[in-house]
Amino acid sequence: MTWYIVRRLAISAVVLLGISAIVFFLLHVVSEDPGRVVLGQRASPEAVADFNREHGFDRPVVVQYLSYLDQLAHGDLGRSYKLNENVATVLGQHAARSAMLSLAGLLLALLIAVPLGILQAVRKGRVVDRATTAVSYVLYATPSFLLGLVLIAVFSQTLPLFPAEASSSHSAWVVFTDPRAMALPVITLAVTSVAIFSQYQRSSALEQLGQDYIRVARAKGLPERLVLRRHLLRNACLPLITLVGTLVPSLLAGNLIVESLFNYPGLGLLFLNSLQQEDYPVLLAYTLIGGVLTVAGSFGADLAVAAADRRIELEK
Repeated sequence: MTWYIVRRLAISAVVLLGISAIVFFLLHVVSEDPGRVVLGQRASPEAVADFNREHGFDRPVVVQYLSYLDQLAHGDLGRSYKLNENVATVLGQHAARSAMLSLAGLLLALLIAVPLGILQAVRKGRVVDRATTAVSYVLYATPSFLLGLVLIAVFSQTLPLFPAEASSSHSAWVVFTDPRAMALPVITLAVTSVAIFSQYQRSSALEQLGQDYIRVARAKGLPERLVLRRHLLRNACLPLITLVGTLVPSLLAGNLIVESLFNYPGLGLLFLNSLQQEDYPVLLAYTLIGGVLTVAGSFGADLAVAAADRRIELEK
């Protein structure tokens, strides 16, 4: 296990290094003159040249990248052009709110999808299974922004149950302290995930229902609820654990749409504002966070599956 973890960490470091290099050089191609972006089109050529020289933007791009890696090694993500703040500080102010929003959406999705998928498997081919599958496909094909707009139209305008905008509080716990204001953003995040998770859960449960250990448990006369809860649930959830790990980065992308739609001050809204303002240090840091989440999600899913399924032995 120790050697496996060390090897995966080494591979993850190489992957993150590659992501940082690709994004850094792409942003350099997009913005060859950071001084002009920061100071504006009316700035004099002398002022732009002084700014680029002061911040090292007049050096070769490879030298700039190596300097950026040195900053990362010391925990420095750079400084925001537009906000005039340390990027790590800016991200820290928004990350907790986005994390709580993603966590709430993920928990709600799992609470609905796991029993729903098992119900579909047990009722395979019946009306409940067919109707739920059809609805899941429709929801999966529906873009998040369109789903959010429909929810606003129905539950905020037609039925004024929830506000159209999320809470403007900067507290990370606002998802739980003000659930009414955060209901629509959380539901928007959860619904699409439910459509995916329930189908994976259904397929996995169907496979497990055909296994010998399920037939033996039923032959012993165990009540159906105990067969499903004690024997089926754990094994049927293994593919879902892997799926959740691989979908961690997509939660970040989903937040981008939901936060902009509901005007929620998280990482997604910060990214959009930085994109409009061409604040490239923030964009680069945001992309690196996505890369870290991708690697960490995949790594965490592998370890979680290994812990949940005793039949799996990690390669030495």
